[in-house]
Amino acid sequence: MSVIKSGGSYKIQLKGEDKVSGHCPSCDVLFNSVSELFSNNAVGVILTGMGDDGTRGLKKMHDRGAYVIGQEESSCVVYGMPKAAYTAGAVDIELHIKDIHKAILKAGGAE
Repeated sequence: MSVIKSGGSYKIQLKGEDKVSGHCPSCDVLFNSVSELFSNNAVGVILTGMGDDGTRGLKKMHDRGAYVIGQEESSCVVYGMPKAAYTAGAVDIELHIKDIHKAILKAGGAE
C-alpha cells in the first residue's frame, strides 16, 4: 500500500508486490511513499506490533521533517515496532495510546 499523486489529488494504491520487511502490505512501503510526497508536511504514527516493519520508512519521514509519534511501551501489547523505530531515531515523541490522537491533532494545527 502506498500513497500516490494522481492528477491534482492523492490516492491510496494497493499492489500485490513482494514482501518488504517480511510483510505485504508493509508499513515501510507506505511510510516511504509519504516521505516522498509530503516531506515535512506529514505526521507518522507507529503502534504496537512485532518486528521492525515501518522503522526505515518512518526514519525517512523523520529525516525529511515529518513529526513522528510512537506508542509508548506500557500501552503496547507488543513493544517491537515502536521500540525499533524509537531506537533508530525515527520517533520524536512516545505517548500512551490514549494520548496519541491529541498529538496528531496538535501537529496538524487542529488543537
